[in-house]
Amino acid sequence: MTTRIDTKFAELAKQGRAAFVTFLMCGDPDPATSLAIVKALPKAGADVIELGMPFTDPMADGPAIQAAGLRALKAGMTLKKTLELVRDFRKDDNATPIVLMGYYNPIYIYGVDRFLVDAKAAGVDGLIVVDLPPEEDTELCLPALQAGLNFIRLATPTTDDKRLPAVLANTSGFVYYVSITGITGSASANADAVSDAVARIKRHTPLPVCVGFGIRTPEAARGIAQAADGAVVGSALVDALRATLDPDGRATAKTVPAVIDLAAALAQGVHGAKQAAE
Repeated sequence: MTTRIDTKFAELAKQGRAAFVTFLMCGDPDPATSLAIVKALPKAGADVIELGMPFTDPMADGPAIQAAGLRALKAGMTLKKTLELVRDFRKDDNATPIVLMGYYNPIYIYGVDRFLVDAKAAGVDGLIVVDLPPEEDTELCLPALQAGLNFIRLATPTTDDKRLPAVLANTSGFVYYVSITGITGSASANADAVSDAVARIKRHTPLPVCVGFGIRTPEAARGIAQAADGAVVGSALVDALRATLDPDGRATAKTVPAVIDLAAALAQGVHGAKQAAE
């Protein structure tokens, strides 16, 4: 079964360009503003949209994304409301892939079977669940694949050739390569090291490889996009959002434009990359 993610990467491969993948916390700083941003992202150049599922204990995330999750929770965001936001987005956009990213706990509490049915019905295309290793595939990964959702796995600089086949075994959609060891937003990605890592992963899988963590500028995005099939930007967009909030953490007139302007600049970096590399 072909998903929107499969279709999108096939299109981009034909065009000879990398994907610009955006990450934002769903419901940050409030559900209405979050929806306005997500709706505007495709026109700004986002090829794939990752939405964080707000959670109280996001152990792989740095301070920026942790704070975004807390803002969303404070604004009343839940997993149910996250799916509602995706459903609202799908009223106007049936092509842009949506990936939910987060932790297993909220899904487990929601109920795996019910979650997969509701996520598919809402228009979710894939899942990234950072705290479920391959050894736990029967929990969510295999049921998600059966439900027609991509299950996207993370590979890191410490994932060696012995471990990689296990990581890739039930991965679909794309592989998310974490370019640095550590938490989100903590360092800058090195394009040369990324190029070697992407080549190594591609020896094990035909799937597209997208690179995230440590990409903050259009120049950095361009460098990564020359080496990979996609560049994922999260913390920089979350920081741009946060910088516009009022002292009480509420959205202002600047919030949506600030995120979209940065997304557009980053998209230009990514989309110019493959041509520059030729």
